[in-house]
Order: sequence, then C-alpha cells, then structure tokens
Amino acid sequence: MDDKKLFLTNCNRLNFLLLCSLFLSTLLVGCGDDGFSDLQQYIGEVKARPKGTIEPLPEIKPVEPFVFKPEGLRDPFKALNESEQEEDVQVAGGNGIKPDTSRRKEELEAFPLDSLRMVGTVVMKAKLWGLVKASDKTIYRIQVGNYMGKNYGKIIRILTDRIELMEIVPDKPGTWREQQTSLALTE
Repeated sequence: MDDKKLFLTNCNRLNFLLLCSLFLSTLLVGCGDDGFSDLQQYIGEVKARPKGTIEPLPEIKPVEPFVFKPEGLRDPFKALNESEQEEDVQVAGGNGIKPDTSRRKEELEAFPLDSLRMVGTVVMKAKLWGLVKASDKTIYRIQVGNYMGKNYGKIIRILTDRIELMEIVPDKPGTWREQQTSLALTE
C-alpha cells in the first residue's frame, strides 16, 4: 500500500508539473506577438527619410592684438596738478550746455523717467496735451515746454503715441550734453 501511495503522490506531482509547464508555455506563446509593429513601422519610416546636411561652423576671425602705448599720456592714477585742472575747466566750458538750476522744479522732475508712463493724450482748445502717470498713481497733464524726469528733460513734442524730450545729462566732469529720448504710450 505504501508503494501505491507513493506512486499516486509521484503521479500527482508529475501532473502538477506538466500542468504548470503547459500554463507557462501558453503564456510565452501569448507574448510572441509583441504588439510593437506600429512602432517598428514608424522607426523604419524615420530611418528611410533622406539625411539632412549640417551647416559648417562660421569662420572665426582672429582678433588683432592691441598694444597700449602710454608714452605722452597722463597717468590716470595720479592727481592733476593746477595747470592740468585749468585746462580741463577750459575744455569743460567749451560746449556751453548746462541745466538751468535757478528755475523752479516741476512736479514730474521728482520722478525718474523710467518710472513715468504715458497713458494717453487729450485735445483742449485745439492743443494736444499729454497724460502721464507717475509711480504715485497720479495722472499729470503736460504740454510742450514742461519738464519731467531727473535729467532736466524738456518736452519738445507731444504726439498721439509718444512724448519726445531733450534731456541734459552729465558727459564728463564739468560738461553736459543733450540727449533726445521719448516716452512711449503704454496700454
């Protein structure tokens, strides 16, 4: 009887192993169709496209060296003596442009020009006025001849889309130069 039980137990094990191997082989056969045929087709299409050309790198031009020759030039790290200072003052007064510091400052000269925004125009008595909004959220009405900005900017023209100014800015010590700038209409 023991032999019979042993035989049946071995048969059951063998049947179980056969059943497991049958199940696993069925799974492997199911994995045979990978489902990537559309991907493989796309890769084939991309590889079949004609190859593009790569543009050559731009030619690098060599930079010519500059040799600084300080002979005959003043040392910038030494203080000026009195005769050189007088020469500089005479050169500085040459162009005659300088801001009028004796006139009364207008309200918009308290704001830097980049903090001011043109928000529109208005026609009053056949005259075009500009509308400027300052950083304090106040809207000011301006006309040609008014001043605005920190650089003594005098308004020279008002158009529907911008305000043109002539500023007086420092150029080098003791000299000034005029610089035209504009303030564009913002939406």
